[in-house]
Amino acid sequence: MTASPSPQESNPQDSADAADAVRNRINTAQPHTARIWNYWLGGKDNYAVDREAGDSIRELHPGIGDYARADRLFLGRAVRHLVADCGVRQFLDIGTGLPTADNTHEVAQRIAPESRIVYVDNDPLVLTHARALLTSSPEGRTDYLDADMRDVEAVLEHASQTLDFSRPVALMLLGVVIFIEDDKEAQGLVRRIMDALPSGSYLVLSHTITSPAMPDVDAAVAFWNEHGTPKLTQRTPEQVAKFFDGLELLEPGVVSCSRWRPEPTGLGEPDEVAMFGGVARKH
Repeated sequence: MTASPSPQESNPQDSADAADAVRNRINTAQPHTARIWNYWLGGKDNYAVDREAGDSIRELHPGIGDYARADRLFLGRAVRHLVADCGVRQFLDIGTGLPTADNTHEVAQRIAPESRIVYVDNDPLVLTHARALLTSSPEGRTDYLDADMRDVEAVLEHASQTLDFSRPVALMLLGVVIFIEDDKEAQGLVRRIMDALPSGSYLVLSHTITSPAMPDVDAAVAFWNEHGTPKLTQRTPEQVAKFFDGLELLEPGVVSCSRWRPEPTGLGEPDEVAMFGGVARKH
């Protein structure tokens, strides 16, 4: 595999106009999921409106910040396992979110520098920080696409310029299908993308759940859906498991992200969080 090609020179005015167009898409008057998530993770890519909403949600559900951290740690453990133990060298990360520590390419290329990663997101603030996601190792390559996962054909066409679809690809969907309310549409989108990937590919997916054991989560999501954007859809653990139908689930199955192959601490099993996830292989 070759290193990323050097970017061609562009007209400074065109670049400035494009940057202005992206900034104009950012709504700083309404809290946004990606920015609140960034706030809970200790990042700085957020606004006062996001911090206020994040604090209000945390009052309703004090453990919400733990969910953000558990989801991020789940990403790291899943990528490390796929690269080190399964030989995966290609990742399609949809719903990337704002860059933070240990992004997918950093985790993968730390083990296998030749790994290739394509990031996809349609949040304008994420786009303004996309350069932080393009710091590939010389042996590998990273790319970024500003698109909605519903546009499956465009996502796959763009990704094919960086990824070799004759070889296994890991599809990363962490906390993204929660934004698709209709179950059939959400499951259909995941299936369409997985159908385009070859045998030996993997699905890594996490999702906010609803559970009688966690009523404060429902209250926090209800607050968010009243005040923030985009709206969230909770699903039961059984509904989350449906996204893996037809695939071979890796142990321990669909579980709390905190309990998916956690690092041993000697303190017993980690507490459950309302983010459930799993990893599965396509035959």
